[in-house]
Amino acid sequence: MGRERRVILGVNVGPTAVRAAAFALDGTVRHVATRTYPLLQPVPGWRVQDPDVLVAATLEAIAACVADTAGPEVVALALSSARYGLIGLDAAMTPMTPMLTRLDSRSSEAARDLRISGQSRELHRLTGTPVHPMSPLCKLMWFAHHEPYLCTTARWWIGLKDYVLYRLTGKLVTELSSASGTGMFDVHRRVWSPAVLNLVGVSESQLPPVLPTTALLRLSATAGRAVGLPSGTPVVVGAGDGPLGILGAAAIDSTVGVLTLGASGALRTVVAAPLVDPAESLSCAALTSDAWVVGEAVSNGGNVVRWAGCALAPDLHPVSDDDHAAPALLRLAERVPPGSDGLVMLPYLLADRAAAGGSGPPGAYLGLRSGHTRGHLVRAAVEGVCLQLGGVRDRLAELTPISSVRLTGDAFRAPLWREVMAAVLDCPAQVAGEADDAALGAAALGLFAIGLAPDLTGAVALLDPEGARSEPIAVDPTLATAYRGLRAKLPTLVTVVGRLGEILDEVATGPGID
Repeated sequence: MGRERRVILGVNVGPTAVRAAAFALDGTVRHVATRTYPLLQPVPGWRVQDPDVLVAATLEAIAACVADTAGPEVVALALSSARYGLIGLDAAMTPMTPMLTRLDSRSSEAARDLRISGQSRELHRLTGTPVHPMSPLCKLMWFAHHEPYLCTTARWWIGLKDYVLYRLTGKLVTELSSASGTGMFDVHRRVWSPAVLNLVGVSESQLPPVLPTTALLRLSATAGRAVGLPSGTPVVVGAGDGPLGILGAAAIDSTVGVLTLGASGALRTVVAAPLVDPAESLSCAALTSDAWVVGEAVSNGGNVVRWAGCALAPDLHPVSDDDHAAPALLRLAERVPPGSDGLVMLPYLLADRAAAGGSGPPGAYLGLRSGHTRGHLVRAAVEGVCLQLGGVRDRLAELTPISSVRLTGDAFRAPLWREVMAAVLDCPAQVAGEADDAALGAAALGLFAIGLAPDLTGAVALLDPEGARSEPIAVDPTLATAYRGLRAKLPTLVTVVGRLGEILDEVATGPGID
């Protein structure tokens, strides 16, 4: 059978949707199938999902992708998923809890206590994961305090991809990338940390064994029937969506940063070994045993501008998941001069993953005057998101040199996002091809794992020959100078607003007024 008759499936189980993509080994994308699922908020601050709903959506997406590729041989299926999720299972492998997502902030108090006690520094040094409500470490500490019986009686505590793998293969395992994001895994010794597990109050026997990201399992007969693939089809366990997004962007180079901007955002780069941030801000996670991704994700990205559109200009951006009105909204912002005439937005509408120790400061508009229009408010939102990502780049550059940045994600289809982000970064920047995503990264890792590519870079080039092409962005030096000055003031603004947020919290939780 010729190479053009073979495909590999890359499956990315994301925060709100699963995307299954079939890549032909001659570089052709055969088909992409997407299924969505809800993010639930049963209690303010909680963000959970039904694990079985996620699995059902994953099976449906894979089945649709397989059906459309009828004819070519599927050589393997490789997985990517959002990290930081936590699910408790009983002995029958039935979920005892919903999946607590990375946006679930119920464990903010646990994270804050670890910071105050000084334990966070050693925990970060051991695990490479900042002490933050997103981490399974803090989530388990919440269960230990609020539901201690469940914490100790759950047979297993696992992540999102672990559960998907179990339902696909019948094997309960995790892998190096997901384990290195739990806050409980010693990234230097590559084992679950006894000291951290003792702190949390769970045993190693309650956690799945850790495999390399290139490990192979086999599709079970039950799952095979559900998706239309033969029993025994190789399943590559894969890695987290962040590290695999780097691979999909063809940026396996320690001097190149990859900045992804969709609803949320992230800036990361690849290093050869675990690199821990002494400031306890950046995370470090595995792609493979000798390729580690350091950087950080932020919860507040394009969703901030969507909020601004829905709240301030619903005529230009209807309350909908459809972004067709976004160009009109951004044109409104384009009429406003850079710097938004002194208006600054701190875009922290959601508990931010890059904030030290918890949710971070509240969102705020600063410098608001009567002359500001809704165009100013929208442009300030765009600039606020770009400035916080510029801050991530500054922190990352203190650990490892970043000479250029590749921009990926739907937001950068818009000229305003490209212009502002490039000026804030003030370094060579390029917009990468549209196929640069975690599904492609998963497929490339899978191709390498089954021996059909000599290395990771070669695997990406084989599946996506056009992916190495990118569009350079010219940086406006005047704009770069203006944003450089604003970025220098941002930490002070964040500190002041953070303190104001604490005061407001004290007022809200204080005694009522008679």
